[in-house]
Amino acid sequence: MQVFYIYILYSSSSDKYYVGYTSDFRKRLLEHNDTSKGKNSFTRRNGPWELKCVLDCGQSESEAIKIERWIKNQKSKDLIKKIIAGIPLYGPVANLVRVSI
Repeated sequence: MQVFYIYILYSSSSDKYYVGYTSDFRKRLLEHNDTSKGKNSFTRRNGPWELKCVLDCGQSESEAIKIERWIKNQKSKDLIKKIIAGIPLYGPVANLVRVSI
Protein backbone atom coordinates (compact mmCIF):
# COMPACT_ATOMS: atom_id res chain seq x y z
CA MET A 1 0.00 0.00 0.00
CA GLN A 2 1.27 3.42 -0.94
CA VAL A 3 1.56 6.18 1.67
CA PHE A 4 1.49 9.87 0.74
CA TYR A 5 3.41 12.64 2.44
CA ILE A 6 3.43 16.42 2.62
CA TYR A 7 6.99 17.68 2.51
CA ILE A 8 8.45 21.11 3.15
CA LEU A 9 11.70 22.22 1.54
CA TYR A 10 13.75 25.29 2.37
CA SER A 11 16.38 27.11 0.33
CA SER A 12 18.73 29.25 2.41
CA SER A 13 20.13 30.91 -0.72
CA SER A 14 16.72 32.33 -1.68
CA ASP A 15 15.09 32.22 1.80
CA LYS A 16 12.07 30.45 0.30
CA TYR A 17 9.97 27.46 1.26
CA TYR A 18 8.32 24.92 -1.02
CA VAL A 19 5.42 22.65 -0.05
CA GLY A 20 4.54 19.55 -2.02
CA TYR A 21 3.12 16.05 -1.73
CA THR A 22 4.58 12.74 -2.84
CA SER A 23 4.82 9.04 -2.09
CA ASP A 24 8.65 9.18 -2.02
CA PHE A 25 9.98 12.35 -0.38
CA ARG A 26 13.66 11.38 -0.64
CA LYS A 27 13.39 10.87 -4.41
CA ARG A 28 11.39 14.08 -4.73
CA LEU A 29 14.10 16.08 -2.94
CA LEU A 30 16.70 14.76 -5.40
CA GLU A 31 14.43 15.74 -8.31
CA HIS A 32 13.97 19.28 -6.96
CA ASN A 33 17.74 19.69 -6.62
CA ASP A 34 18.49 18.29 -10.09
CA THR A 35 18.67 21.50 -12.12
CA SER A 36 19.25 19.63 -15.37
CA LYS A 37 15.81 18.06 -15.45
CA GLY A 38 13.82 19.95 -12.83
CA LYS A 39 10.13 19.72 -13.65
CA ASN A 40 9.27 22.65 -11.44
CA SER A 41 10.71 25.98 -12.56
CA PHE A 42 10.20 27.53 -9.09
CA THR A 43 12.42 24.95 -7.42
CA ARG A 44 14.90 24.96 -10.30
CA ARG A 45 15.36 28.76 -9.95
CA ASN A 46 15.41 28.96 -6.16
CA GLY A 47 17.48 25.96 -4.95
CA PRO A 48 19.41 24.24 -3.60
CA TRP A 49 16.78 22.74 -1.31
CA GLU A 50 16.93 20.97 2.02
CA LEU A 51 14.17 18.82 3.50
CA LYS A 52 12.80 20.51 6.63
CA CYS A 53 9.66 18.52 7.47
CA VAL A 54 7.66 15.50 6.32
CA LEU A 55 4.08 14.74 7.39
CA ASP A 56 2.32 11.40 6.88
CA CYS A 57 -1.03 11.82 5.08
CA GLY A 58 -1.90 8.13 4.99
CA GLN A 59 -2.99 6.24 1.90
CA SER A 60 -5.25 8.87 0.37
CA GLU A 61 -3.64 10.85 -2.43
CA SER A 62 -6.69 13.11 -2.60
CA GLU A 63 -6.26 13.95 1.10
CA ALA A 64 -2.58 14.77 0.53
CA ILE A 65 -3.53 17.07 -2.36
CA LYS A 66 -6.19 18.76 -0.23
CA ILE A 67 -3.72 19.41 2.60
CA GLU A 68 -0.99 20.64 0.25
CA ARG A 69 -3.42 23.11 -1.34
CA TRP A 70 -4.68 24.25 2.06
CA ILE A 71 -1.13 25.03 3.24
CA LYS A 72 -0.29 26.84 -0.01
CA ASN A 73 -3.56 28.81 0.04
CA GLN A 74 -2.72 30.20 3.49
CA LYS A 75 0.21 32.05 1.85
CA SER A 76 1.89 32.15 5.24
CA LYS A 77 5.59 31.68 5.90
CA ASP A 78 4.69 31.79 9.62
CA LEU A 79 2.36 28.80 9.24
CA ILE A 80 5.08 26.84 7.45
CA LYS A 81 7.58 27.71 10.21
CA LYS A 82 5.07 26.50 12.84
CA ILE A 83 4.57 23.23 10.97
CA ILE A 84 8.35 22.73 10.81
CA ALA A 85 8.70 23.57 14.53
CA GLY A 86 5.99 21.04 15.44
CA ILE A 87 3.70 23.62 17.03
CA PRO A 88 0.14 22.25 17.41
CA LEU A 89 -2.03 23.64 14.63
CA TYR A 90 -5.59 23.79 13.34
CA GLY A 91 -7.33 22.77 10.13
CA PRO A 92 -6.34 19.84 7.95
CA VAL A 93 -2.78 19.71 9.34
CA ALA A 94 -3.89 19.35 12.98
CA ASN A 95 -3.76 15.54 13.14
CA LEU A 96 -0.88 14.76 10.80
CA VAL A 97 2.07 12.76 12.13
CA ARG A 98 5.65 13.95 11.59
CA VAL A 99 7.99 11.51 9.88
CA SER A 100 11.65 11.25 10.91
CA ILE A 101 13.92 12.50 8.14
